[in-house]
Amino acid sequence: MTVTLDIPEDLSAELSAKMGNPGRVAIEALAAQAYAAACFSVEQVRRLLGLESKWEAIEVLSRHSVWPGVSADEIVADARTSEAFLSQHAK
Repeated sequence: MTVTLDIPEDLSAELSAKMGNPGRVAIEALAAQAYAAACFSVEQVRRLLGLESKWEAIEVLSRHSVWPGVSADEIVADARTSEAFLSQHAK
């Protein structure tokens, strides 16, 4: 499938200057959304983005606030557990 983005020149120049390649930004956002919606696996994200390792795919997902295998609630719970542990063991 080929997807074409039609972006006005002035906006394209600004996007490129601030965000890099708009096409790459768009495909990474699409991959992150597909993973978050349980349409893609990490391996499919890796393949779509042409990355060499799953760790690179996980890095892209994390930049889009998508945490593979971990829900936001789990991250908050882990942070609270760590905070409680540290407060009990602080000297």
